[in-house]
Amino acid sequence: MSLTTARQDRPELQKAMQETVDSGFTGVQLRVHDERGVWVGSAGLRKLGESAEPPADGRVRIGSNTKTFTATLVLQLVAEGKIGLDIPADDYLPGFGLDRRITVRMLLQHTSGVFNFTGEYYDDGTFAPGIPATTAGREWVDNRFKTYRPQDLVRLALSKPARFEPGTDWSYSNTNYVLARLLAEKVTGRSLAEEMQRLILGPLGLSDTVVPDTSPEIPEPHAHAYYRYEDAGRQKTVDVTRQNPSWISTGGDMISTTQDLHTFISALMSGKLLPAPLLAEMREPHPKAGYGLGVFVQDVGENGGTVITHNGGMAGHAALMYSTPDGSTTLTAALNYVDDAALSMAEAFQKATQRLVKEVFGRGVPSHVS
Repeated sequence: MSLTTARQDRPELQKAMQETVDSGFTGVQLRVHDERGVWVGSAGLRKLGESAEPPADGRVRIGSNTKTFTATLVLQLVAEGKIGLDIPADDYLPGFGLDRRITVRMLLQHTSGVFNFTGEYYDDGTFAPGIPATTAGREWVDNRFKTYRPQDLVRLALSKPARFEPGTDWSYSNTNYVLARLLAEKVTGRSLAEEMQRLILGPLGLSDTVVPDTSPEIPEPHAHAYYRYEDAGRQKTVDVTRQNPSWISTGGDMISTTQDLHTFISALMSGKLLPAPLLAEMREPHPKAGYGLGVFVQDVGENGGTVITHNGGMAGHAALMYSTPDGSTTLTAALNYVDDAALSMAEAFQKATQRLVKEVFGRGVPSHVS
């Protein structure tokens, strides 16, 4: 187990990290910044079949943490006067025939009702599939280098029935954030990657954070991601570290490190990226799920107060990002694991997250993964 400390050993963090590996994850990288200093560690394996641990600050596909970056960027464009939060999204993207009641705010808060292009799980337990890439199994593995255009992801979603009338309910939908990407690109005339560099990555010096678009590469160093599926009655496990993330687009395509995630969420919460009124709106949670604009707002429990968070999982890679509302205490983590169509690691992910958050912020906190 590799471990570095700024001031002292943190056996409780070391133990929680090891328990996460013991619960079935291939490897974990953990970073904590708090009043006791900085703690960084890793446990488990970088790659199946080898003995090396994950690099302590290796790159990882951060999944839906991408949404927090994207929401921040859109709110920065609001601050610049280029976008209105309560303007119909159709005003900016007239080519899709969006319901005129859907506002930019509804996209960022998942209250638009637009079908989720990666598939929709309904309260009665039924599932409506989305793009073929997310029907999972061998089909996903075989097509993991295919390029999807964001416009096509949106059009597929809009060809399906809306989940509810705009603004009347809450439901997590990756489509909302692909629409947010297209909207930002339309009003600026530049790619999301260019705008992300201008507004967030450049100013904060996040040199290890990447907006990959269609590139399958993930820069070294990094731990490896895996996917397991059944083929002719046999289980196969495939290294899927390299994949074209355009199938998820701004729903979860970015690459980062625990260090860059710490720098980002700490800067965001301490007011370095958004004017105070917009930061306050970002952190105003919807009553159903505690989701603000690109972040979850959670009560940690006894003596723990509130944390601002987003987590994400993406085909064998996952990332955690937690902060106190003032940015002074953060927990960021990267996990690598063997994913599958049954989402077998979902419960272990939830328990591991609760365990880590409890050690840093207080007693028990519900976890969200997407």
